[in-house]
Amino acid sequence: MRILVVGSGGREHALAHTLLKSPDVSAVIAAPGNGGTATCGENVPLSDTDVPGIVALAKDRGMDLVVVGPEAPLVAGLRDALETASVPCFGPDAYAAQLEGSKAFAKDVMTAAGVPTAAYASFTDAAKARAYAQDLGRPVVVKADGLAAGKGVTVCTQTAQALAAIDEAMVDKAFGAAGGTVVVEEMLVGEEASFLAFCDGETAVPMTACQDHKAVFDGDQGPNTGGMGAYCPAPVLPPARYAEMMDLVIHPILKEMAKRGHPFTGILYAGLMMTEAGPKVLEYNVRFGDPECQPLLMRLASDLPAIMLACRAGKLSPELVRWSDKSALCVVMAAPGYPGSYPKGMAITGIEAAEAAGDGLVKVFQAGTKLVNGQVVTSGGRVLGVTALGDGLAQAKATAYRAVEKLHFDGAFCRRDIGDKGLKREGK
Repeated sequence: MRILVVGSGGREHALAHTLLKSPDVSAVIAAPGNGGTATCGENVPLSDTDVPGIVALAKDRGMDLVVVGPEAPLVAGLRDALETASVPCFGPDAYAAQLEGSKAFAKDVMTAAGVPTAAYASFTDAAKARAYAQDLGRPVVVKADGLAAGKGVTVCTQTAQALAAIDEAMVDKAFGAAGGTVVVEEMLVGEEASFLAFCDGETAVPMTACQDHKAVFDGDQGPNTGGMGAYCPAPVLPPARYAEMMDLVIHPILKEMAKRGHPFTGILYAGLMMTEAGPKVLEYNVRFGDPECQPLLMRLASDLPAIMLACRAGKLSPELVRWSDKSALCVVMAAPGYPGSYPKGMAITGIEAAEAAGDGLVKVFQAGTKLVNGQVVTSGGRVLGVTALGDGLAQAKATAYRAVEKLHFDGAFCRRDIGDKGLKREGK
């Protein structure tokens, strides 16, 4: 098989690396890719939202499967365009991708499916949105409806903050068309968990629960980022509860999407808040998370292309999905200034040393990198995802941070507390 991976982050390097392990895969191409995917195969400089370009590339190169990493191409209809051109694609169609592409759509589907979520209302009129926020009179979250590159979500503990966030999105148009509609919802309190499942339209098989770390600094301080690290399995949601979660937040969505004539195939990701009143869905994503993808795929003990093809063919079964007994933990090394403005073009050293010191238990997944004359340099804010396996969470954490010490680029920083919430739950 020849497989095209669409995207350019650490998730896409992890996908390319894992797909290439399959004995049934002869080549992996990435569009546009990064310095990491370049070590797995060829990079083609195409934007991941260039739908006609990606379809033409897949046709010209005789791709047997296209795996879409990020959400924007799915929302833009890449899967629909590829399948119309008779190119197999792993991921949902544009209608189903609205579960991530439109906060209002996702909330409406949750309500129809009976999935527990925060009380909310959607607005296209700023004055009505402001009135609703004032009437709630308690902490709220204001969300721009559309994709806003990880921004557009504001947690507001004071009503004044909520009013300002509504104006930022709807009046100032800080997020462009994405803020034309906003969702105002009650703020949920608890510990977050990420629960992902492979789906074939009818059947779903869970992955191990993860915990992401969004804030830039230790102790969940500072502004939100795309994710500063993740680990799995996450003790906040133990395996004994997976069947319950499937019935609560995955199966109802599959039934609702099938009822609407758009069966969901691909990866359904439920972002959960484990509240005192029980689990509630914060949001759905329609693809692997980044950086959750990295530790998940490090633990995957079965053939990823086989799982993806089974999802597409409506033949997914639990036997196809097997996991290592080890824990996995990913630490993101970021450029100075991230998530604000940051420099680019800084030389990265130590990747081979970090992996060699891990005795096969460490992989440095590249995200914001590119190759310049054979040298890996920084090209983004989240630069590396240092991912390690261990016999338990404590060992995975120790191994990952030992590898971090061997890596260098100017101004590099990372959180030092990835996994600590899980260790606390384990009493360590």
